[in-house]
Amino acid sequence: MSGDESTCWTMIESAAGADAATRESFARVYEPVVRAYLLARWRGGPVREHVDDAVQDVFVECYKSGGALERASRDRSGGFRAYLYGIARNVALRVEASRGRKVHGVGGDDDVLVQQAGDEPSLSRVFDRSWAESMMRQARERQQAKAQAQGERCVRRVELLRLRFNDGLPIREIAEKWGEPAEQVHREYAKAREEFRAALFEVIRFHRPECTAAAAERECLELLGLLGSDGR
Repeated sequence: MSGDESTCWTMIESAAGADAATRESFARVYEPVVRAYLLARWRGGPVREHVDDAVQDVFVECYKSGGALERASRDRSGGFRAYLYGIARNVALRVEASRGRKVHGVGGDDDVLVQQAGDEPSLSRVFDRSWAESMMRQARERQQAKAQAQGERCVRRVELLRLRFNDGLPIREIAEKWGEPAEQVHREYAKAREEFRAALFEVIRFHRPECTAAAAERECLELLGLLGSDGR
């Protein structure tokens, strides 16, 4: 998200074209989402040991000549999130089928094929929640980058959000810690939240450039709902 005209499709098309730096960025954004889905799908089962290989297989499917990124369409319903979910699911099914063939006839039973695999609705929600967490992380990074460019006061507001949400400190304790009136810190806190929401909105528009402003706002609320909080 380095430029105003850049979108996820810019990154996808560049990664499909074998640009090494873009592929690194692509993996950094999407690998945690894929890994969380596979870990949830195979938690507690014997296939769990294949998570690392399966994650790698997802990206092989994306990068190979004629692969998933080359076939990705801007017009696909659900955007790239739905498309990536389909890729990860197909790789998981392939791993499970391979595992099933290996244990068949040697004392294994259907439990080997991971009971969670039949619960796609909840697994889809795991994927969506991990996607939401990735969007929040990108929004925090974007807010931090903007703050560093805008000066110390903006950086301090990012720190305020960290103290409030990561450390769980109430505003009054932060005000005491900083030696500032609580009312002033409350005002800075409100502004910091506005800046975070603006950064999140920009991240959403990066990943869903086709969205209208109203649709992007709805997706923002959906992401926050998936996390059960304001994302901070």
